[in-house]
Amino acid sequence: MESFTIGGLAKAAGVSVETVRYYERRGLLEQPARSVGYRRYSPADVERLAFVRRAKTFGFTLSEVTELLARPGGSGDVLDAARAKRGEVEDEIRRLQALSLRLGQLVSVCENGGEGCTSLAVGRLSAD
Repeated sequence: MESFTIGGLAKAAGVSVETVRYYERRGLLEQPARSVGYRRYSPADVERLAFVRRAKTFGFTLSEVTELLARPGGSGDVLDAARAKRGEVEDEIRRLQALSLRLGQLVSVCENGGEGCTSLAVGRLSAD
């Protein structure tokens, strides 16, 4: 069976050695026992690291990835997690759009020399 040193694992998964060590400390990857002085990782470890890396590109936090990895592993689990993450992203988009509108008001007042500029007392600029 093919095995990898920590450097080989990192290269195969597209991460740094420090990332591998960090993921081990976080419990995302099990640290194998030493064999002939070196820890040897399996192709399954490469796949696990690749999963973590892909999940991060979709905005999942390491805590969320840990939860996903702890589940039995069906596509339903990923679907549920993806739906939940998408809802969070959409909520954040709405929040940022509202913030952009409020900042637009502030920019407009400041550009026109309005009194509210320096005190930030412009229209409805409250954070509610």
